[in-house]
Amino acid sequence: MNFLAHLLLAGNNRYSIIGNFIADHVKGSAIDLYNEQIRKGIRFHRSVDEFTDSNDIVKEAVLSLRPQFHKYAGVVVDMYYDHFLAKDWVKYSTEPLEDFTARIFDVLRSSYDILPQRSRYMLPYMIADNWLLNYRNFEGLNQALTGISKRTTFESGLENAVDHLKAHYEIYQVSFIEFFPQLRSFAQNLH
Repeated sequence: MNFLAHLLLAGNNRYSIIGNFIADHVKGSAIDLYNEQIRKGIRFHRSVDEFTDSNDIVKEAVLSLRPQFHKYAGVVVDMYYDHFLAKDWVKYSTEPLEDFTARIFDVLRSSYDILPQRSRYMLPYMIADNWLLNYRNFEGLNQALTGISKRTTFESGLENAVDHLKAHYEIYQVSFIEFFPQLRSFAQNLH
């Protein structure tokens, strides 16, 4: 899952939000730099990733994207799923998406000094372009994917991922609709 799903599943605890946000940027023993509540959020994020990566529905979606996006197929699935989550947000949360994103950004801004360097670098761009909110439309999704493609070491094709989504929209939407309730149930059992 990508940022939006992780942050929704994190719940309302500010430390869980921080841990879920920084998890991919905390390597090895660097986890010990954080308090136990943030470490719990990091571990939660990693458990969600493990569940997602081992799920048959997700594996099938990744496999379908591998010919075009190769090693970045999993990234594409994550972004597609965040698109569907944002687009149909009212099905998954009673808090309006605009309010949710503002609250999340407030938490992260107020914790800026403790974020890892990569998270600190990314956060201002994330806020300025309101990634979490703009995943819901093709333009915002494309902007995020194109940004990632510029930072990849290898040819990724991510700048073409929205066109692929448009051509196969229903397939990936059904995949998300089938998978996300399983993920929510798993995440609720972790809390």
